Amino acid sequence: MANSADTADVSDTADSGAGSRAPDPKTRRRGAELEAAILDAAWAELSEHGYGRFTMEGVAARAGTSKPVLYRRWSSRAELALAAWDSRVPVDPDVPDTGSLRADLVALFERVARRTGVMVSEMIAGVMGDAFRHPEIVQVLRQRLMEPSSLTEAVGEVVSRAVARGELPPVRLPHRVARAPLDLVRNEFITCGGAVDSHVIGELVDEVYLPLLRGLDRDPSADPGTPSS
Repeated sequence: MANSADTADVSDTADSGAGSRAPDPKTRRRGAELEAAILDAAWAELSEHGYGRFTMEGVAARAGTSKPVLYRRWSSRAELALAAWDSRVPVDPDVPDTGSLRADLVALFERVARRTGVMVSEMIAGVMGDAFRHPEIVQVLRQRLMEPSSLTEAVGEVVSRAVARGELPPVRLPHRVARAPLDLVRNEFITCGGAVDSHVIGELVDEVYLPLLRGLDRDPSADPGTPSS
């Protein structure tokens, strides 16, 4: 995963070790500009060569930077490949706030469905199809699924607001419950095929996720809506 401190503080001027594809060595790129160039280069390498021939050296050469710059942000080629995959689909940073728990969840599930649709299509038949046959990619994905994410934080905020409005009692969210919108939507894509439309999202919210939230143990002493470890 990218490190924010490195992203902000490290430029690639001094240690650019690329070959003929490197930009002018006097060009200084920092932060988001440099990271975007690396992720674009990584995706291009994956598209052209597949994960089997995907290397940090190749990405560095295409991006006009060096391997140390890459390793300051991503510890392995698996993490870089997944970061490039993630970057293909923009993330909406705003948490839905409609004034209703159900409407917030529907909006959240719709966002997950849009993002997951693109990512699953790449995983099954696109650029990432080859990558998911490699154990190192699967291992990194499993680790990421057990960590807090923008999704679990958004679910926590939605639930916290619902508690404040009196729609739910004070609860603590187990991590797997906070992650469940992704699991539910991804399962629909993989097992049923095709797009997850508004009707399916309504069923997932009404028949699965709302009952799940309402069945959580009450914990009046807990910080409402905080995912538990």
